[in-house]
Amino acid sequence: MRRYITLLFAALMLCCCNKSTEEQGEPLLDVTPVNLAGVWKLTSYDNGATLSDGAYVYICFERTDRAYTIYQNIGTMYGETKSGHYFIDTDPMRGAVIRGNYGTDEYNYFDWSHRYIVELKASTMRWTATDDSQNISVYTRVESLPDIL
Repeated sequence: MRRYITLLFAALMLCCCNKSTEEQGEPLLDVTPVNLAGVWKLTSYDNGATLSDGAYVYICFERTDRAYTIYQNIGTMYGETKSGHYFIDTDPMRGAVIRGNYGTDEYNYFDWSHRYIVELKASTMRWTATDDSQNISVYTRVESLPDIL
């Protein structure tokens, strides 16, 4: 009996202590304009797909006026830029949810097609669409935008 309890305890400890490297790494941060501020590069989307060679998506978050700018060349022959404002809501069940808008001029703004649950760490963030759990995007913090933009 004692041997059985020892094996059970060892198995329990192995399950509890065998966290992924992501869980063991950086702690989660509060999703605030201060913690989001900076430049982020899309590294995967749609639950693990990566961008093709030469493709890019960068998003720059400003903290003071909660503005953002996206630089991308997905689905276009040339790079394009979109900008607007973002908003962070707190959902008691989901946590931090980001939503936003973008505009063609100062009078015409359109809402993002999704709202996203955000898991934020110092060097990475993960967005999961609130209406599609397979729509997952992972961003990595970078020092600055590349010179090619």
